[in-house]
Amino acid sequence: MLIKIRTPRHPRENEVTPKELYLSRRRFLAGSAGLALGTTLGARLGLTPGVARAAAMANPLAGAIAQAPKGGPAISEPVTSKGDATSYNNFYEFGSGKGDPEERSGDFHPLPWTLTIDGEVEKPLTLGFEDLVPADALEERIYRLRCVEAWSMVIPWTGFSLSRLIERAKPLSSAKYVAFETVVRPEEMPGQRTGLLDWPYREGLRMDEAMHPLTLMAVGMYGDPLPNQNGAPIRLVVPWKYGFKSIKSVVRISLVKEEPPTTWNMTNAREYGFYSNVNPQVDHPRWSQAKERRIGDFLRRDTLMFNGYEEEVAGLYTGMDLRKFY
Repeated sequence: MLIKIRTPRHPRENEVTPKELYLSRRRFLAGSAGLALGTTLGARLGLTPGVARAAAMANPLAGAIAQAPKGGPAISEPVTSKGDATSYNNFYEFGSGKGDPEERSGDFHPLPWTLTIDGEVEKPLTLGFEDLVPADALEERIYRLRCVEAWSMVIPWTGFSLSRLIERAKPLSSAKYVAFETVVRPEEMPGQRTGLLDWPYREGLRMDEAMHPLTLMAVGMYGDPLPNQNGAPIRLVVPWKYGFKSIKSVVRISLVKEEPPTTWNMTNAREYGFYSNVNPQVDHPRWSQAKERRIGDFLRRDTLMFNGYEEEVAGLYTGMDLRKFY
């Protein structure tokens, strides 16, 4: 099956926020005064009202994201073009088409943002975006991300290990799993105005998976803050699993005793198991997992066990029947 890749829409000149304005949020944002000044600057620069608002609410971690040092395992593979990675996505909150997230996410406002950590913890937390992680903890990691229908990308993410966030809440010994939820804003996310899925979107990991150093809370990609269509302002990236484990726009992380419900397992348990590991020996009911196609390539390549991270993560599943726990 050939995959049609949409050509990204190039913005008009008056839609492009100057980088120096985008990075200057702390110089002119102070509550409503900042918004008013952002509008004034937008008018002066000829920006549309929506872009002016975005400039006024610029991501406070933008500078740290741009300067984040390299980290994580080395990957010699070519990086997917930013145009492909930001225009060909699964984000059902904006629609089921691969181009819907880019085309329909313009009304989504990722900032201000809060994220709650609760459940089996000693210290429940509700954190504003700027308090989620110290800026000096950010690092850029180039990860493969393999998604459904056997296509994949190689993306430079900027973020921090999920374990650092969980540890701040002081997990109890009773915490065996970690559950995640995406924000629910149907007025800004047109896909949530449909019955396509049972909202909010939910995901889950076993505790040892969540605490693994490869498991990333991403706040940027390609040296910039996450765009709306890729899960702004903060998302999960679990590189050895299918992309639907990498939940976007996360507002709640709950540590729980029992295996939590996950959206795709709830929707179609026969096709989507809880673990969602990349295993070329276990076919999806509707397609083979033995081959994958890298976005931008024509030919398929052999799928790697655990998406190429076997050395790092295979020990998590020692003794498990990976055909049963798929």
